[in-house]
Amino acid sequence: MTTAVVAPTAPGHHPSGLAGRVRWAVSDTLTLTRRNLLAVTRIPEALFFATVQPIMFVLLFRYVFGGAIKVPTVEYVNFLMPGIFVQTVAFGAVSTSIGLAEDLQKGIIERFRALPMARGAVLTGRTTADVVRNVFVVVIMTVVGFLVGFRPTTGVLHYLAAIAIILLFAYALSWGFAVVGLSAPNSETAQVMSFPILFPLTFVSAAFVPVASMPSWLQGFATYQPVSVTVSACRALMIGPAATGHPTWYWASQSLLWSIAFLVVLVPLAVRRYRTRS
Repeated sequence: MTTAVVAPTAPGHHPSGLAGRVRWAVSDTLTLTRRNLLAVTRIPEALFFATVQPIMFVLLFRYVFGGAIKVPTVEYVNFLMPGIFVQTVAFGAVSTSIGLAEDLQKGIIERFRALPMARGAVLTGRTTADVVRNVFVVVIMTVVGFLVGFRPTTGVLHYLAAIAIILLFAYALSWGFAVVGLSAPNSETAQVMSFPILFPLTFVSAAFVPVASMPSWLQGFATYQPVSVTVSACRALMIGPAATGHPTWYWASQSLLWSIAFLVVLVPLAVRRYRTRS
C-alpha cells in the first residue's frame, strides 16, 4: 500500500496572509505530487502498459492501416504521430480518475481531510503528477516515432511548443477526469465511466485519418471538437500548416482556448465535488 506523505505543517496551524497560504498550498501540492509519482515507481507494470498501448497504436496504424489511408500533402507517418501524441495523453488522463477513486475507496482521502494541509493539494498534486508522467510518455513516444520514420520539419522550438500544447491539454483533461473519479464508487467504475467520454473524442477526430474522408454530417464535429483542434495545432507546429488547411495560429489559438475553457469550468467542479464527496 502506498504511504501517504504529508507536508510538514504544524498541527492545527494555518498560515496567515496570502503569501503564506500560497506557500503552504504549493508545498502540499509538491508533497502530494511526489507521493503520487512514488506510487507509479512502485507499480512499474502500470507505467509499462500505459506506454505499450500507444506503441501498439503506432505500429498498427503505421504498418497495418497506413497503406490504406491516403493523405495528399504529407507522408502518413508524419500525419499520424501528432494524433498519437494527443491520443496518448488523453488516454493517460484517465489515470487521474482511477487514482482518485482508488484513494477514496481505500479511505486515504479521509485521512488527508483530517490533516492540517491545503485542501486543494489533493487534486493539484494528482493532476501535476499526471502531467509529469505524461512528459515521460511523450519522450518515449518521440523516440518510437523517430524509429518508425517520423520526421518533424519545422524545427526544435516549434516541436517543443507542440509538446507544451499537448501537456496543457492533458492537464485540462485531468481535471475533468478528477470529477469522474470523485463521482465513481470505485476505481473500476471510474475507468468504465471514462472511456465512453474518450472514445468518440479520440476516434471521431483528425488524429488518424483526414476529416475530409468522413461523412459530411460528421465533419463539422470532427474538425472542431477539442481533440481534433489540438491534433491539428500539433500537426501544424510539427510538420507545417500545409497538412491542416489553416495557419498554425488558427489551430493553436483554438486549442489553447479549449484548454483554458476546460480549466475554468472543470477546476471549480472538481474542487466542489471533492468538498462534498463523503
